[in-house]
Amino acid sequence: MRLHQPPPREGNGFLRRRSAMPVWADLAWRIALILLLGGAVLLLHWVGRDGLKDNYDNHISFIDVLYFTTVTVTTVGYGDIVPVTPDARLFETVIVTPIRLFIWLIFLGTAYSLFFRNILYRWRMARIQNDLHNHIVVAGFGTSGNEAVNELLSRGTDPHEIVVIDTGEKALQIAEQLGCNILCGDATRDRTLKDVRIDRARTMIVSAGRDDTSILITLTARHLASKLPISIVVRNEDNELPARQAGATTVINPVSFAGLLLAGSCSGPHIAAYMADLASAGGRVQLGERMVRPDEVGKPLSAANPGVALRIYRNGKPIGFWEDGAKNLLAGDMIVEVLPGNGPDREAADTTEVDDSAR
Repeated sequence: MRLHQPPPREGNGFLRRRSAMPVWADLAWRIALILLLGGAVLLLHWVGRDGLKDNYDNHISFIDVLYFTTVTVTTVGYGDIVPVTPDARLFETVIVTPIRLFIWLIFLGTAYSLFFRNILYRWRMARIQNDLHNHIVVAGFGTSGNEAVNELLSRGTDPHEIVVIDTGEKALQIAEQLGCNILCGDATRDRTLKDVRIDRARTMIVSAGRDDTSILITLTARHLASKLPISIVVRNEDNELPARQAGATTVINPVSFAGLLLAGSCSGPHIAAYMADLASAGGRVQLGERMVRPDEVGKPLSAANPGVALRIYRNGKPIGFWEDGAKNLLAGDMIVEVLPGNGPDREAADTTEVDDSAR
């Protein structure tokens, strides 16, 4: 579903670009085309006026021809002036009738483009906005944003709970095919984020492709939703601190994460594969985060199930499974645990590759 409709697309496989023609110019060329077609019919009617009959005074003047042209290109006529010769009737049938239909198509297309489409889109947008509660906003649908949305869908997130904001039509088309709500707009603007009901969102993912743009989006979102969890992707290590100061709750540096995987692979052939499994819904294991259950309060972290609990977040402070705070779970604690996944045995596959290379 679209929150805002980008310009209509002609279909897959056609080379096209967004029209830069303003509304007034679009309206002007439509009017000019109608006048040109009407003028051509008027001229031909005047040349062939001997084939017309005026049932009122039997005299065909220029005003009569102008009147006859006007009513015939907009209606089927009133019968006061009629073609009487075969040539005139053939002209009305072969030339004027197609022009009349074409002019009506221009009228209807103009009315739809300038009026009815806007009304329809605003009505649809209002319906979608009313349904947006506890949703996920994704600002930027490049490589990272696309991967994030696909991972969310793999983890069972309803695509209708995801709103993608981007300025690129190609990116929005991909997101729409995934079933997500999309908005063509600039996520650094208050109006854009208000349109996606940022104040009612569950979380926000920011991956604009440029660190400065991502940080500005984070600042804009933070002042509109003070408690919204915001995850941001930055590619320069120097921008991690500004991103946190802008209000990001989670800052991810893909380069640093890739370095972690590479360094882990040096310590053992299975560490990088296990870390990748933890980060993906398609692995044998995956990380989960949940609130402590009432029946777990007072018990040690090791008693949590069904997963293997690794860490507690208590009042925003992380507590490891080896620390004293993990010996007694409290209400309001957030548990991070490892859960079984549904993916293939990545480690076994990696082991086979290592064994094969050794042979």
